[in-house]
Amino acid sequence: MFHAPLALDPFVAYFCAHGGDDFNQRRALMTYLWLLAVAAILVYGIGRYNRLVTLRERYRNAFSQIDVQLRRRYDLIPNLVDTAKGYLKHERETLEAVIRARNEAMKADKVAAADPGAPAAMLGLVAAEQTLTGHLQHFLGLVEGYPELRGNETMLQLQEELASTENRIAFARQSYNDAVMRFNATRGAVPTNVIANAFRFSRAEFFGIEDDRERATPTVAFGD
Repeated sequence: MFHAPLALDPFVAYFCAHGGDDFNQRRALMTYLWLLAVAAILVYGIGRYNRLVTLRERYRNAFSQIDVQLRRRYDLIPNLVDTAKGYLKHERETLEAVIRARNEAMKADKVAAADPGAPAAMLGLVAAEQTLTGHLQHFLGLVEGYPELRGNETMLQLQEELASTENRIAFARQSYNDAVMRFNATRGAVPTNVIANAFRFSRAEFFGIEDDRERATPTVAFGD
């Protein structure tokens, strides 16, 4: 049988006496460090999750302001048409087109308001709003050709309200788009994107109009 040299006996004795304690201490330290690392990751992950929730709520709240102004705009349009139809008797098709476009835009806004930022809903709203704006511009362009209608006090007041509403929509849209940009930037950053994908924070869609002039209401010169 093989025997270790006598010179090694003190080392073996020390290891037998203390080696087990050192191993347990190292294992305890590693366990502590591992738990500390896991805790740090969890705290960071919770922080990133809460940040995404906060930014998502910001753009949703911003869209609610768009919704308020759009609804105000939708309420004004029938009054404009009712005021004008006595003068535009030969433009029935145009008036009906404005009302149809307004009704479609209301439907699209309702869908978008139920899930602000959802790509399909936002793109649908943009398309409906662009269609409505086109018909409304055509309608207001016709108003310019009728001096009596241009001088109508009710029409003047309604157009002023419409112009004010359009400006509010523009400001609300900018606020919403800024909030969406911050959310998307945070969502796409590493390592927050891991949290975003794990908890299904989808990319938010902007409320964009290709040309801001498409939102502008034609200026009608009231009076001669």
